[in-house]
Amino acid sequence: MSRSDSDSWDLATSVGTTATMVAAARAVASREDNALINDPFAAPLVRAVGIDIFTKMVDGDIDLATVDSTDTARVMTDVMAVRTRFFDDFFLAATGAAGPATSDSEAGVRQAVILASGLDSRSYRLDWPAGTVVYEIDLPTVIEFKTETLSAFGASPTAELRSVGIDLREDWPAALRANGFDDTKPTAWSAEGLLVYLPPDAQDRLFDNITTLSVPGSRLATEYHSDGGRGLADRSKAISDQWRDKGLDLNMADLFYTGERNAVTGYLEGLGWDVSSQARADLFAAYGRPFPETNLTESLRNSLSVTAIRK
Repeated sequence: MSRSDSDSWDLATSVGTTATMVAAARAVASREDNALINDPFAAPLVRAVGIDIFTKMVDGDIDLATVDSTDTARVMTDVMAVRTRFFDDFFLAATGAAGPATSDSEAGVRQAVILASGLDSRSYRLDWPAGTVVYEIDLPTVIEFKTETLSAFGASPTAELRSVGIDLREDWPAALRANGFDDTKPTAWSAEGLLVYLPPDAQDRLFDNITTLSVPGSRLATEYHSDGGRGLADRSKAISDQWRDKGLDLNMADLFYTGERNAVTGYLEGLGWDVSSQARADLFAAYGRPFPETNLTESLRNSLSVTAIRK
């Protein structure tokens, strides 16, 4: 079923399935030799959701080291390892946890917002500096599930975590403020794996709202498909077919919003951000990883990893 302005989901249906899919990829990537990331909470979260194919991945019943390099699960694991590391490094740099600050605008942020946080566990696994407050925004059911699952697992946040259960189609800035967000302080924002699931006008509203809530020195990380996601949508049938062969009946094409949309880099510059971007293939190279050259990843080669600082 195609997306609509009033659709809903959980972590085992529709868009929510992709959050579980990404968590499974993080779990597998974390146990690889010379791993780029370490997410000890991804596997228990995936098991708790209970989607069979992803449980088998995290339990090692499906050994991705033995599958063809063009296999969609193998490719997804490679892509998510690099993507996760990019956003991890963004937050560590923004807060100064990655090393000494070189200027006031480049480090020292003590307020972070993770939009559409899904099964992301950065609030629990990153070494946040003392005094950092992290806000996670997602559907109330997603927030409740993750909080209860990680608590039962014995996990505790490594920052002051304030979870905000709200749909991003609602007045999330008001909900953020109601939970103590201080719009007079610099903030580090992430919008990871989110934009293709938003209509073009909603993408603009998202960045408009972020800008309104951001004082100079605030930072933002996101990613953008330079073709507006059309290439990804075009290849979604092949991706869906591969997952269906593994037992997951999910039509990826139904999840994306296509149509002309504003380029993120130019839009943010127009809102007063100093923007930098890097092609996905170049990001792989920066982390010492070969970009997976397959028909499925052709549309990702020139997708952009974007960071910005509010002027």
